[in-house]
Amino acid sequence: MTLCPFEDDRVGHLSPLALTRAVYDLRVGARTLFEGIAAAFPADRLALHTRAALTGVAAEEHPEAGEVAGPTLFINGRWLVRPGDALDAVRGLVGTDEARAFTQGDTLLALWHPNPPESLTATDALGRFHTEGIPEERVGGATLVTHLWDLIADLGERISFDLEAMGGLGTHAGTIEDGAHVVAPESVHLGEGAVIRTGAVVRADAGPVWIGAGAEVGENAVVKGPVYLGLKAVVHPAARVDESVIGTWSKVGGEVHGSVVHSLSSKGHDGYLGNSYLGRWCNLGADTNTSNLKNDYGEVTLWDAVAEDFVGSGRQFAGLFMGDHSKCSINTMFNTGTVVGVFCNLFGSGFPPRHVPSFSWGGAEGLVPYRIDKALRVAEAVMARRDRALSDAERARLEAIGAAVS
Repeated sequence: MTLCPFEDDRVGHLSPLALTRAVYDLRVGARTLFEGIAAAFPADRLALHTRAALTGVAAEEHPEAGEVAGPTLFINGRWLVRPGDALDAVRGLVGTDEARAFTQGDTLLALWHPNPPESLTATDALGRFHTEGIPEERVGGATLVTHLWDLIADLGERISFDLEAMGGLGTHAGTIEDGAHVVAPESVHLGEGAVIRTGAVVRADAGPVWIGAGAEVGENAVVKGPVYLGLKAVVHPAARVDESVIGTWSKVGGEVHGSVVHSLSSKGHDGYLGNSYLGRWCNLGADTNTSNLKNDYGEVTLWDAVAEDFVGSGRQFAGLFMGDHSKCSINTMFNTGTVVGVFCNLFGSGFPPRHVPSFSWGGAEGLVPYRIDKALRVAEAVMARRDRALSDAERARLEAIGAAVS
């Protein structure tokens, strides 16, 4: 069987985080959407469906992927797969000779096809209108990540679910220094080469804690589960982290609550990051603070790229949503529910606008376009610090985003 996650026509609502990656490569807990899908539907082969503009980027993220071939299970890349009727229904048809489309409302959730035509993947967005003539089964109860705030919803539960599913809790292959305190060690995973420094406190009594290979919890830091620290992630001395995901080779200091740092980003100093989401290659300057609650305790609105307006989130808590390669200077303040695009450089006193378009330069006193050539030179310098280089596919995608807003 071939497994093929696909994108539909709703991915635009997840801009700017989905501007630079396939929607299924968004991290929504300890795992990405793709990792959850792959675990739920084991397959012999992998194929990918994504927007044409992201084909090269997705292929680099999943070098093992090939073409759709033979019996194929297409899964909506926005599906946060969990046990339930929808999962059971899809699994029940896999391997049969009968094609079947599974829908929830007006959304194509999954498609099983023993001999899929090429036309199914020859489109930027796969939906119900591409499955005409295929028997349809309606299902319910599936969680679909549709808006930015869905990326951080129920984050503690998602982390706990993922860590239990991943296995390895109670394995301690790293170092716990003298004077470090680990509460409920049976619910802590400490990867090879990872270290918990003297004076640090890791509490897993309220939720599991995963400290990946080569990761570090600094002196006097406090980590309260559920928490996921990815490969080479760093929690700086005296930092406080709870109910959060700190992805591969990311660094955090100060206080981090209810947030996702996708990977390769830094919030290395004091300051507060709450109910927020940072993409890749972001950097928050020292004493950057995000507001995650309005003074009137009201509903937070967030910018929606499809609506081209602020829309109600139904949430009381929502902080900063920052696209890849964006940076801010020391002492930056972000208002509740701020959305910052790709490759923004923010500085100065006062609150920047709650919507900062991609490739913007400035702050509260005004924004000007960020020159694409200059932005890419910065990216090359930043990535070199992590022994990475900007690939041709990444460069082409970033140039296209910059050209679209210039």
